[in-house]
Amino acid sequence: MNRVSFHPGLLGWLAVFALAALFPLLRPSGYVLDVAINTMLWAMLAYGLNVMLGYTGQLPLAHAGFFGIGAYTVGILTLKHGWNFWAAWPVAVALCALAGLLLGLVAFRTKGDAFGIFTLGVGVIITLVINKWDELTGGNDGLNGVPPVSGVLGIDFSKAPNFYYLALTALAVTLLVVARTRGSVFGRSLVAIRGGEDLARSAGIDVYTHKLRALMLSTAIAGFAGGLYAAYVGFLGSAVTGPTTTFTVLLYLLVGGVGTLAGPLVGTTLIFVALQFMKGLQDSQYLVFGPLLVLLVLFAPQGLAGLWDRWSLRRATARMEKVVDHA
Repeated sequence: MNRVSFHPGLLGWLAVFALAALFPLLRPSGYVLDVAINTMLWAMLAYGLNVMLGYTGQLPLAHAGFFGIGAYTVGILTLKHGWNFWAAWPVAVALCALAGLLLGLVAFRTKGDAFGIFTLGVGVIITLVINKWDELTGGNDGLNGVPPVSGVLGIDFSKAPNFYYLALTALAVTLLVVARTRGSVFGRSLVAIRGGEDLARSAGIDVYTHKLRALMLSTAIAGFAGGLYAAYVGFLGSAVTGPTTTFTVLLYLLVGGVGTLAGPLVGTTLIFVALQFMKGLQDSQYLVFGPLLVLLVLFAPQGLAGLWDRWSLRRATARMEKVVDHA
């Protein structure tokens, strides 16, 4: 008889999403539900960045720009051209993947710090274009009145609880794609590239092509998150596309754990939620938050997910030693 086994990590993720699905049933306030939705949207963006930084070891500093391209694509198509959201969203994802390909064709000709500097420049250019192209993007005034997600099967996504479940589904899809990528031959090749490009080439890995594919996936996820963000907030400004957003998402990754599957979600949840509920402290919030971040970097340089992995490994090792001793 065949036995069906479940990976403990899978059971853990199922439990997390089951609890998340029950959350709206607790009837949280509108503000708390809004924070939860935004947390999921930013976590999706963090997962996109983690594909590059966590798996290839390279940091693209234009990530928020692609988030903005996805958001503005959905905003422009639905607001100015009357498109249905469900038609505009895939276009935004495809456009961001194409933009990632074009960026990679040039950026991956550089090495080391030059890659980060080049992509940072591209991110700034994206923000400038959005600011200056008044006829298309609304310029400094932004896009106001982006239509909400079109209803499906009688479900009104303009209502926060319904949109919450849409965002939760999108996050689950993002996590599944990243997890499948991580466990595939392609994902293992990316990790090999992170370990050393010359070594990866000696193993027969086409480094340039693999990095291009990784960047396309990374930017596509950014566009996926951006398109949903546009339909949720209803207003778009160029500030969300700038380097500050990229560095904020990078902070989520560093806290949660770069290269881990749980890290982007853990880091985004802790940092974003904490900042939202510390807004009343205004500038003083950084006096509280700053030292905590320093302690985290000192004692958990691999992030909280990495710290959990190390603790789990120690427990498993200790159990194994006990078994050996009793044998």
